[in-house]
Amino acid sequence: MNPIIGRALREGRNLLLEPEAKELCSLYGIPVPRFKVASSVEEAKAAAREVGFPVAMKVVSKDIVHKTDAGCVFLNVDGEELVEAYFKLIMDNALNYSPKAKVAGVLVEEMLPKGVEIVVGAFRDIEFGPTVMFGLGGVLVEVLKDVSFRVAPIAEDEAKEMMREVRGYRILEGYRGMDPVNLEAVVDVLVKTSRLIVENEEVEQVDLNPVIASRGQVRVADARVILRR
Repeated sequence: MNPIIGRALREGRNLLLEPEAKELCSLYGIPVPRFKVASSVEEAKAAAREVGFPVAMKVVSKDIVHKTDAGCVFLNVDGEELVEAYFKLIMDNALNYSPKAKVAGVLVEEMLPKGVEIVVGAFRDIEFGPTVMFGLGGVLVEVLKDVSFRVAPIAEDEAKEMMREVRGYRILEGYRGMDPVNLEAVVDVLVKTSRLIVENEEVEQVDLNPVIASRGQVRVADARVILRR
């Protein structure tokens, strides 16, 4: 059993903390932003200097799933004074939102450049078993349900088919002056996500949303991994 997953299960958790989920992704070669977890203001400042400004800051707590609703997410934080102010605000907002919440710290990570938001997921279907999902982010996936599926594991050819099946595929190729994204890198994320769920029987669901895709790179901005008990 993967030690990250094993630790969470021993602690009675069926949800990996965001830094744990991103660490698991990294083990499979799924690209994530540079990040550090800080438990104090000074650690947060040091993390921001190491990661590089501007940074994103988010609460790390098993008890706060909807971090934005709790007022515990701040983006484009540029400067040590702001890091200090937002660290304190995140901690205060977390306790106001959920007084009994156990807060492990604050995630300090690099801000990703703008790009096309895509969604990559994996889950265990009752009938088909491990299954991979692909879609474009934002309205396209939430309202139009513009997604495609394959039974895992998948190869590169199947990943390319999944991408071409969504109605928004032209956006990935570059549409009306938009830069095309790195399609091979998207394929790589899909294939590696399928490996992740196949090789870890304890994983029930993987939700990489959004994944920011640009001409140069593809990286996971937010990762959620649910475990089976």
